[in-house]
Amino acid sequence: MISRGWPAPAKLNLFLHVTGRRPDGYHELQTVFQLLDLCDTLAFEPRPDGVIARVAGPGGLEPERDLVVRAARLLQSRTGTSLGANLWLDKHIPMGGGLGGGSSDAATVLVALNALWGTGLDVAALAALGLELGADVPVFVRGRSAWAEGVGEVLEPVDLPARWFAVVCPAVGVSTAEVFQAPELTRNSPKITIRGFLQAGGRNDCEPVVTARQPEVRAAIEWLRGRGAARLTGTGACVFAGFSTREEAAAALVGLPRRWAGFVARGLAVSPLVQRLQAGPAADVPTLADGVTGV
Repeated sequence: MISRGWPAPAKLNLFLHVTGRRPDGYHELQTVFQLLDLCDTLAFEPRPDGVIARVAGPGGLEPERDLVVRAARLLQSRTGTSLGANLWLDKHIPMGGGLGGGSSDAATVLVALNALWGTGLDVAALAALGLELGADVPVFVRGRSAWAEGVGEVLEPVDLPARWFAVVCPAVGVSTAEVFQAPELTRNSPKITIRGFLQAGGRNDCEPVVTARQPEVRAAIEWLRGRGAARLTGTGACVFAGFSTREEAAAALVGLPRRWAGFVARGLAVSPLVQRLQAGPAADVPTLADGVTGV
């Protein structure tokens, strides 16, 4: 039986401070992960032969490199289950834009297959597995917008004001590794508190590095700043501005240059993955995944 309608939401980094660098080369961060209602959608079919197969997914990404396949195999190996699965991935989150799509897809695989396979891991164990796949995966496993420290894995749910976001996606790629290796990246931002952020906000320490190296990102931020308080998310390339209503966010994208993509999304306190898990593996959930070849 195919279990459909497993969402993988996008995220924004409302701010991103780099507060230090550890001896192992990883960076200490402070950030707020804001979940969005823009989602990829996954479907799963458990199989008894132990094979993990991505039946449908993004054409430009080989299955063996896809985090959904890697996540399934990691859960399989760590739990010792003899089961496998067919996986369908319907992409809607722009790839490589700092919106966390790949990490979110991996988290949904861990959560969904843990339920479908009956492997019985709790949320903390799944989040620990997710950290092996990427620093952003645990926040999606836990399913709450959150304050984050460490490398992004020390999480505390945070109540954020209800907001709508206008997001602009320049058609360029940004290497996260190159940004964090850049000699000009500041790595000594003083730590702030959640209260301090909610009162005064923050900045993205990666933004000066990215905008200096990527003229299109700089142009997108400057364009959006004519309509709101625009900022880079993560290491980009997507930029965003927050608004009180959907109408205001949509108005901010009027006249968007054709060379860029853009969308409006609502900020979420709780991931739709939480509700989908509560509905149960056999829930009849109508989704765009119904139209994916092979589902």
